Amino acid sequence: MTGESRINKPGSLCPVLIGTSGYSYTEWVDSDFYPQGTRAPEMLALYARRFPIVELNYTWYQMVRAEAISRMIAKAPASFLFTAKLTRTLTHERDRNWREELQKYREGIRPLQRQLAAILVQLPPDFTWTTANRYYLASLLDGLHGFPLAVEFRHVSWARDSVFAELESRKITMVTVDAPPLPGLFPCLNVVTNPEFFFVRFHGRNKQGWVSGNMQKKFDYCYSDDELHRWNEQYLQKIRAQTGNGFVFFNNHVRAQAPENAQQLQKILQEG
Repeated sequence: MTGESRINKPGSLCPVLIGTSGYSYTEWVDSDFYPQGTRAPEMLALYARRFPIVELNYTWYQMVRAEAISRMIAKAPASFLFTAKLTRTLTHERDRNWREELQKYREGIRPLQRQLAAILVQLPPDFTWTTANRYYLASLLDGLHGFPLAVEFRHVSWARDSVFAELESRKITMVTVDAPPLPGLFPCLNVVTNPEFFFVRFHGRNKQGWVSGNMQKKFDYCYSDDELHRWNEQYLQKIRAQTGNGFVFFNNHVRAQAPENAQQLQKILQEG
């Protein structure tokens, strides 16, 4: 873990690191977040000048490999932090050989461990609260023991006290999500299950895009300054008072809206 847990003094709020979900988007060049002509290998170094942390998306699409991770780390400052998604074969496809896949992931992510803020276990909407799924998730979390972990549920059936209590007993962070208020989706809650750190993901509130099946439309949303101010007052201040560290990521990457909103929230917290 990148920081030690602490008990906040009454009225004090923990530090928060803000970044985006992914950093390598060619459309961010067109939107002027990166200078014209920026190539993909140059993006991380430029990104790290603006933000102290990033959530790695590519580790969900393909199995993470130690050699690639080592090359990536070399492009960022030693103080820069990463969170990494668990590979989809372990969360969405749930391969029969998942234990072998898990071992590959553990080996591949090892070079990142000193700069690893958390591993994100993002579960799909069809992963409902059933006996089989509860058993699988428990086994998966057991297999990831030793890493800082954050679990993102996408189905409302997991929003129950017994789930919160189990995560709390394991000191595993339940991700706080901001997404469209659609039936069946996991709600936005200010429940804290790990005193060491909280983990927030802003997905945007594009209802039509979310159900369209089109990834560009799904995450095409820009938060207003007023929306971010209200979110800070309603959720962020409350969870900051209960944890030692905080990580916030914007996933609304279309047209570089994610870094724009991340910088807006940074400013709001600095002013506060």
